[in-house]
Amino acid sequence: MVAATAVGRLGVEVACRGGVPAARLGGLGALVAGTVGPVALVVGTAAVALLAAPAVPDRPWQGPLAVGTALAVEIGLLRHAVRRLGGVTGDVLGATVEIVTTLVYLGLVLSG
Repeated sequence: MVAATAVGRLGVEVACRGGVPAARLGGLGALVAGTVGPVALVVGTAAVALLAAPAVPDRPWQGPLAVGTALAVEIGLLRHAVRRLGGVTGDVLGATVEIVTTLVYLGLVLSG
């Protein structure tokens, strides 16, 4: 559960990385868009992938795979939001948390 929650918050980091614009100047997206650097993003991703590894003890690869898959889906959805809305909004950030967390939960409960 901790890993899925952490990855959900990491999804916000991905959405706030440099190069992702805000949709409106006065919204929440404008306060946080472009505030996360590449080093923080790499360190955060590595940390939550390692945190997710023991989530399924007999398949230690399943947690990091769920993390990577959820973040890949989130990047695709983020690109769609930027294309449709012009950037990130507070609602996009909130949806990111919920979608990524749910995808990681699903990835951890699937049995191989």
